[in-house]
Amino acid sequence: MNLGGAARESRRDVEVALAGEAQRPLIAALFQFYAYDFSELEPADSSDFELDEGGRFGPYAGLADYWIAPGRAALLIRVGGRPAGCALINTHSHRGGAVERNMAEFFVARKHRRHGVGRAAARQIFALYPGRWEVAVVERNAAAQAFWPRAIMAAPTVSGLTRLEGDGDRWRGPIWAFHAYPDGQEGLRHGR
Repeated sequence: MNLGGAARESRRDVEVALAGEAQRPLIAALFQFYAYDFSELEPADSSDFELDEGGRFGPYAGLADYWIAPGRAALLIRVGGRPAGCALINTHSHRGGAVERNMAEFFVARKHRRHGVGRAAARQIFALYPGRWEVAVVERNAAAQAFWPRAIMAAPTVSGLTRLEGDGDRWRGPIWAFHAYPDGQEGLRHGR
């Protein structure tokens, strides 16, 4: 198998679309995998990210709001037409108050990681949802801390990337702040 070819193919076949009501159960199912991945980062003595008696993680709190509340969006990430991940966008700032756009959650299935799918999805999301963004990363998530600054800077519609630190109360870890311009305005990044 030619992994280089697979990586190129994955980036080309990545599609991000707003999840309709009919996709809500799919997004909820994808969050089971997200919770499973995230549970690895949780301290052993924590009561968070525990399985219930049915062998499932609890539902994502407030998921239904992403279909009804203003400023929120649930997005489905597909590769080759098949579900491969999801993202949730809201206006909650991890520094307090509100921001135009916040990447509340971002998940790509393990099969599609390290093949450019996450970067391609992030690029599309930033172009589809221009404005002032924040992406907060939990301090214990080293993989996400490595991924996000590279993915943000790889997006041609992004400028002004700044790393901020959480205050230790509302958030522990880096918060990436930047501006995303509408698709087709790549020159703004370079001051043209």
